[in-house]
Amino acid sequence: MLGRALMTTLAAAAILLAASPKVADAQAKVKAGKFEEALAVLDPLYKANAKDAEVNRALAEAHLKYGDSFMFNGSLPPRMKYGPALKQYREVLRYDAKNKDAREKIETIESIYKQMGKPIPQ
Repeated sequence: MLGRALMTTLAAAAILLAASPKVADAQAKVKAGKFEEALAVLDPLYKANAKDAEVNRALAEAHLKYGDSFMFNGSLPPRMKYGPALKQYREVLRYDAKNKDAREKIETIESIYKQMGKPIPQ
């Protein structure tokens, strides 16, 4: 019985050790503006261990920066930036429900839609 518990613990440790270099790789991709590539690295890690705090933080940050890339892109017209940004900010809350930055940006975008008299995308 002890052998099985030890093997489970070692397997969990191996997953954690394997996640860190991949998380670092994903974070580098985010810094380079390669958001979809970063998410492609992080999503399988999340599926393997949804409770991994490091992976959840990295996913929240990747989605936040991805949303910002739409929201603050001066070359995009409003109709092309607010919807995608809103989607990404909502994803942030999936991984970090208390993320104040994402909540504020969601409120801002929803307010913009209301002021324009347009339905808020779901």
